[in-house]
Amino acid sequence: MLLAILISLTGALGSTASGEGEPRATTRCKEAERHALLEIKENLHVRDVGFLSSWGNGDERRECCEWIGIRCDNKSGHVIRLDLSPSTLGRDQDLFLEGNLSSSLVDLQYLQYLDLSYINFSGNSIPSFIGSLGKLRYLNLSYSTMSGKVPPQLGNLSSLQFLDLSGNDYPEIENMGWASHLSSLQLLDLSYTNMSLAHDWVHVVNNLPHLKILKLGYSYLPDTVPLSLSFVNSSKVLAIIDLSYNFDLSSSIFQWLFKYSHNLVHLDLTLCDLNGSIPEAFENMAVLEYLDLSCNGLDGSIPQSFGNMTALEYLDLSQNGLDGSIPQSFGNMTALEFLDLSWNELEGSIPQSFGNLTALEYLDLSSNKFEGEILKSIWRVCTLRELRASNNSLAGELHLAESSTRCANFPLEELDLGNNQIMGSLPNFTLYPYLITLRLGSNKLDGVVSKSILQLSKLEVLDISENFIADVISEAHFYKLINLRFLDLSSNSKIVFEISPDWIPPFQLEEISLGYVNLGRHFPKWLQTQKSYSVLDISNSGISGSIPNWFWTNLPTGCSLNLSNNGISTLAHDSEGKDDLHAVRVEIDLSSNQLEGSIPLFLLQVATSLFLFDNNFSGLNSICNATQSLPLEFLDVSNNQLSGELPDCWSYAEDLKVLNLKENSLTGKIPISIGFLTQMVILRLSNNHLIGKLPSSLKNYTSLKVLDIGENSLSGQIPAWIGKSSNLVVLSLRSNNFYGSIPLQLCHLQTLQLLDLSSNRLSSSIPTCLGNISAMKQIGRNPQFVKPTSVYNRKAPYPPIPPLENDKLRLVWKGVVSEFKNAGLLRNIDLSSNKLIGVIPNKVTELVALVSLNLSRNNLSGEIPQNIGELKSLDVLDLSKNHLSGRIPSSLSQVSGLSTLDLSNNSLSGKIPTGTQLQTRDAAAYFGNPELCGDPLSKKCPSEDQPTTFRAIEDHGDDQDDEDQLITKGFYISSTFGFIVAFWGFCLALIFNKSWRYIYLKSLNKAEDWVYITIAVNKAKLPRIIKS
Repeated sequence: MLLAILISLTGALGSTASGEGEPRATTRCKEAERHALLEIKENLHVRDVGFLSSWGNGDERRECCEWIGIRCDNKSGHVIRLDLSPSTLGRDQDLFLEGNLSSSLVDLQYLQYLDLSYINFSGNSIPSFIGSLGKLRYLNLSYSTMSGKVPPQLGNLSSLQFLDLSGNDYPEIENMGWASHLSSLQLLDLSYTNMSLAHDWVHVVNNLPHLKILKLGYSYLPDTVPLSLSFVNSSKVLAIIDLSYNFDLSSSIFQWLFKYSHNLVHLDLTLCDLNGSIPEAFENMAVLEYLDLSCNGLDGSIPQSFGNMTALEYLDLSQNGLDGSIPQSFGNMTALEFLDLSWNELEGSIPQSFGNLTALEYLDLSSNKFEGEILKSIWRVCTLRELRASNNSLAGELHLAESSTRCANFPLEELDLGNNQIMGSLPNFTLYPYLITLRLGSNKLDGVVSKSILQLSKLEVLDISENFIADVISEAHFYKLINLRFLDLSSNSKIVFEISPDWIPPFQLEEISLGYVNLGRHFPKWLQTQKSYSVLDISNSGISGSIPNWFWTNLPTGCSLNLSNNGISTLAHDSEGKDDLHAVRVEIDLSSNQLEGSIPLFLLQVATSLFLFDNNFSGLNSICNATQSLPLEFLDVSNNQLSGELPDCWSYAEDLKVLNLKENSLTGKIPISIGFLTQMVILRLSNNHLIGKLPSSLKNYTSLKVLDIGENSLSGQIPAWIGKSSNLVVLSLRSNNFYGSIPLQLCHLQTLQLLDLSSNRLSSSIPTCLGNISAMKQIGRNPQFVKPTSVYNRKAPYPPIPPLENDKLRLVWKGVVSEFKNAGLLRNIDLSSNKLIGVIPNKVTELVALVSLNLSRNNLSGEIPQNIGELKSLDVLDLSKNHLSGRIPSSLSQVSGLSTLDLSNNSLSGKIPTGTQLQTRDAAAYFGNPELCGDPLSKKCPSEDQPTTFRAIEDHGDDQDDEDQLITKGFYISSTFGFIVAFWGFCLALIFNKSWRYIYLKSLNKAEDWVYITIAVNKAKLPRIIKS
């Protein structure tokens, strides 16, 4: 039906501009119109000289009605059609015409059909004079790079049936009033315009009675659907609506759309910020064939009523928040050809009724929570070409169709069931000869590689990684896989390769992933035949000895190599120092091998990212042998045997963004030239033997995010210029010899999340302004640590700049120096083991995102800030070995996640506040505070040493008589007089003194509360006392 609508529309429009259908050879165009056409050509630049060559002044070219793209009326001879679109001229859509649109166009007053699509008008506005072509029925200006404002004069084209302004540079439409005059309009396409101010668009569309097709995708539509709309003059034939990629719409759009439910055939609402549940009213869309609600915020379950849309051929509900199970009623949609439910929260099993979808070609259920087995019924769908159900919890064995009695053949081309719990052996694929992509990685499959897989001659992608396959792989396994491009057998530790050194594979691979597969001791010689791979992963594969010279000379440009975790000891290469290697630019991971000596120059010449950590390299001076700039952006030689001074020729590595030389034996000063690497993002020189001051050239690092130079012997004062590194996230200067004060400029580092100045000789007070650091006030993940949006292959060693949330850093954590593997998720301040004085600033309690605060081993005094309980994200608080005094703030008991607390060796006093957070800890957390008492310390507080007891009321007759003798008549008189004077004095004070009156009434309220609580508590205790 959808195709029929498009054919009928284009057919009707085509006939309007074709004249009477008679031969046009006997007619000649009007001279004025011929001159107008030549003027139009004059303003257009034609990239190919041959185009529009029929347009000219010569005698043989004077008949403009025969020019390419022109059609005239057979009776009058007037030009009625001007079509310069690529399809008419037999060209691709490549903007081969460019220039300006001549105003001579207005001389073609009989023009009915105008198509100037895919002409490069260089951002010019749509000319208003087009509105004077009153006979126009077809206007197509799509993809013509027009901008500016859409002229309201287009509303004068009252005969217009087709209007397409799509694909331009977002020309503005301030209101849609002009379109309301186009009463004959059947197709309106304003995609890629800017309609953000056109709040009347719904009203105008409602008043276009003949509209069949409405396309407003990517148009910044405002969310202004009125509550009550008149549909008296609205179209009864509107069948296609595309509002996709309008981010300001909402679910209120549904109430308008459902007014067209009886004739709507195509509805696209992709990425429209729809929220809430899917309305039940979709059950009324009986003729709907295409429905796309993907990439929204829809939640709840899929309505059972969806099964009523029996005409539906295309359904996309992917990338929402839908939950629950798939309705069994889906089996009623027997016309369905495309079904995408991926990236939701759907659960349960795949419905048995899916076997009824006999027209289904594409099914995507990936990234949900489906469980159970894949039912055999789904394999009875003879039309299925693509089945994707990866990233679920599907279990059981995989049972494919075992006979072809139901289907003449099985056209399945892609099967992706990766990352599930499927077990058992690989099934028989004999009945699926058209398979191109087979992904079964990250499951629990065992056994051997199925022989039927080896017969799939059309197979291009084979991924059975991360399973329990146990097999001996020989060249015979690949004999018929002549089209294979992606091979992933990685993480199957029981797969053993036994391949002849002379084997020549029948394929050229683009991705080779054989990590954690036993390839044998010798480097695979068959790799010499592979010329175009982009990824090679043979990490942890048992290779030892040397990498041959041919491997380095045959490296494909831009590839990623992972050769880590092997026993490689030598890199054979005979073109040391040649400059022709610079164009290769690859990523290389040779970490965790047995390489030694100086780092070969050729590695520095070919690599953009070079990972050499956990080897035995001893020298880095080869960088000084470079004769031109190196492509290096990422260099990691940490945990090696580098010794001597750092080379002072870093200008050859001007593109370097990450340099990691930590955990070596480097000595001497940090060279000045290292500060000229102005693109530096991460610099790690920690755990070496470096001395001297920080060179001032490091202040050139305007993009620096991590500065880790801890555990050296650096000295001097902490430079104030560090405060200008406005992007700094991690600053670690721990375990050096820095002295003096903490620069106030560090407070300017608003993105700082980890500050470690511990184990130095700093002697000032803690700057109050540290409490202003924004990143330590933001609970949750900081934007600094979100992974880059750029896509990189998962088999590549690392992206060029690794996400900082996975960053590793040596920290003192809970009293132990260890490498913290997720340093990017921390908010940490460590100023311990210095000589800091003064009080702990109250502003520190505003850093509510802090996870660890260590101020131990200093000379701090005063009280612990009373609001320290505001630091509810704290996991570690260490204030031990200072001179802190006063009571432990009761607010500290509110920090529920505090796993490590150390307040020992101070001068704290009073009772430890009640609450499980403080009283259930090891007593060692409070040792060395002689004046502290209460649990968990054995020392009891004074109020606890004298338990309260009830006194027995005894009758002492003699004493009572003696007391009565003191009460005389004068006693009563003087007492009465004193009471009267005191009472009126008190009352007068309350009357004339407002502040006293306020204090008294407030005290009276408190006394009332105290009496009430005392009575209630004693009333509750009384039964227990009586019982005891």
